[in-house]
Amino acid sequence: MRPLRFVALGDSLTEGVGDPVGEAWRGWAALLAQGLAPADTPVDFTNLAVSGAQTRDVLERQTPAALASEPDVVSVVIGVNDTLRCTFDIHSVAARLDKVYAAFRARDAVVMTACLPDPGSMLGLPGALARPLARRQRAVNTVVHALSERHGAVHLHAAEEEWLTDRAMWSADRLHPGEQGHRQLALRFHALLAEQGVATGAAPSAEPEFPAPTRSASLLWLATAGTGWVARRCTDLLPQLLTLAAAEVRHRARGTSARLDLSASHAVASALAALSVAEQPDAA
Repeated sequence: MRPLRFVALGDSLTEGVGDPVGEAWRGWAALLAQGLAPADTPVDFTNLAVSGAQTRDVLERQTPAALASEPDVVSVVIGVNDTLRCTFDIHSVAARLDKVYAAFRARDAVVMTACLPDPGSMLGLPGALARPLARRQRAVNTVVHALSERHGAVHLHAAEEEWLTDRAMWSADRLHPGEQGHRQLALRFHALLAEQGVATGAAPSAEPEFPAPTRSASLLWLATAGTGWVARRCTDLLPQLLTLAAAEVRHRARGTSARLDLSASHAVASALAALSVAEQPDAA
């Protein structure tokens, strides 16, 4: 019997950061894989997600590797790292995701996607710093939602839910789910796939298998690996983020903050419209 093939693409969230098992990360995708088929049906699970990955990495590196394995089910959860870079461009993000989703749908694979919370609010950054990141993440989420509908993907709304404020769901870094959070993602994806007859195995358990990290362990992580994680992402983002924050302050003082939101909305609309034009047979 040919096993059901599930390939996960993405960044640290899908890699499993926040859900350690032994010396490795497990994560929601691995938990979900266990419930995609009955116990007597094999599931071939491959996790190609890499911490720090952006949409470019998914398109150019992970997608070709995934296509080579001829998957039945594919998860593409990506975009947060794009918002944390000075190179952020919603047109490029939209174009890349459109190509990725289309490539798998052309092979009749079930594609799974998700909208995600913005990192600024999760980290509790000051408003002037958080708002630009929130605006970027809303733009990515709008694109992911629109393209998921266009390509018939199984889409999980995970950006504005009560689980975001439940500290028990999150790891010490406040950006990645802990074991309970990863289990919630796996459960919710399983429910969506079960509705479509794709997931036919038992749903993952909501109960954590391991005790939550102690406060001292969490602080140790933040002081070691966590600090390095933040430092690597601030190298190129911080100068631009400070510029964006200054713009936020100026617009807020003038009462013109709505212009920033309007500009972001126009950029998203333009990015999606450009994809529609590119799909026309006579487009040059």
